Amino acid sequence: MPYEKIGGWAFILGVLIAVVAGLASGALDAALAGYVTLALVVLGLIVGFLNIGDKEINDFLLAAIAIGIIGTANLTAIPVVGTYLALMVLNVGAFVAPAALVVALKAIYNLASKPAA
Repeated sequence: MPYEKIGGWAFILGVLIAVVAGLASGALDAALAGYVTLALVVLGLIVGFLNIGDKEINDFLLAAIAIGIIGTANLTAIPVVGTYLALMVLNVGAFVAPAALVVALKAIYNLASKPAA
């Protein structure tokens, strides 16, 4: 299976896990929640290594920053669905953060490997 397909499926699976875990937050005990976060981190690393090429680095990092900013919003204040939205965004952040780390390291490497003009 080509790497692009693995990375694509890892992205879809990561987003689905993040959303479902956010919706099912009341049913998850602490141990299971830890494994969900571990799965999101591993999938995020896979996405960071396999999906984001040099042309997408800036766009991806900008989107990762936007997700981080959204995570600071007081979503829990929204009646009925706020807690679920906040947990979904938190899970998406746990998924995107390791991918952003990998992509940021790629960007730094690309900058550092260029000779000074």
